[in-house]
Amino acid sequence: MTDTTSQASGPLSGNVLFYTQPEPISFEAHGKLGVTPADKPYAFVAQTNIVPLTVTEFAPAALSYPIIFVGDLKQPVVAMGLRQNDNLFIDNGDFRADAYIPAYVRRYPFVFANDDTQNRMILCIDRGAAFVSENAEIPLFEGEQPSAYVNNAMEFCNNFEQERLRTESFVKLLTDLDLFETREANFTPRNADGTPGEVQKLAEYFAVSEDKLKALPAEKLVELRDNGALGQIYAHLVSLLGWDRLIAMAFARAAAETPVAANA
Repeated sequence: MTDTTSQASGPLSGNVLFYTQPEPISFEAHGKLGVTPADKPYAFVAQTNIVPLTVTEFAPAALSYPIIFVGDLKQPVVAMGLRQNDNLFIDNGDFRADAYIPAYVRRYPFVFANDDTQNRMILCIDRGAAFVSENAEIPLFEGEQPSAYVNNAMEFCNNFEQERLRTESFVKLLTDLDLFETREANFTPRNADGTPGEVQKLAEYFAVSEDKLKALPAEKLVELRDNGALGQIYAHLVSLLGWDRLIAMAFARAAAETPVAANA
């Protein structure tokens, strides 16, 4: 069950990456508020190097980022940088033109939260978002009713919730088949004399084991093919080649930020 405008009657819970002040939307609290498109619409993403991803996004996201699984729940995320607070795909508050923008990012400043008391989902907005204010270009309410903008956000969040549940089922399937293994992303720098330097670990994460996948019975592989999971698995595996791109991007950014010495 979902709700747009009722105040929550119990504690809210949920994943709120990016959200500093999520509030259940209501006319009483937000009737005068709206959203004005920002010059730097994705500046809020610049301080994180991983963003959650749903399984149906694996194919388009694989063209831009490594898709990895993290944490005890093996949450699929895209790696957008090599350092915790450094996103290599955000330039001047916007995504690179060639980068896929995950749905988790596109739904901001809206998000669903759980009202555990009444067992329902409530649409919330991040009151702390820089582009949410009074006298804004796009109102949240028209009269006392949610505006078309809010209704569209509700639909987007509903769809996202369905994809989130589908992603949980996908991860459970891989877990039940024991397909995960722990992997590392490593980088070997070159010494001044051209010899390999000391290996540096960039990340540790979960990934699908190709050996375990190949060892599955033929009928199970057919089942994975028919339910679409096999294509998503291969999108994930191919995406891991993107670590080299991240390394190259990190070097390019570092070179651009290094001051050029003046001629003596």
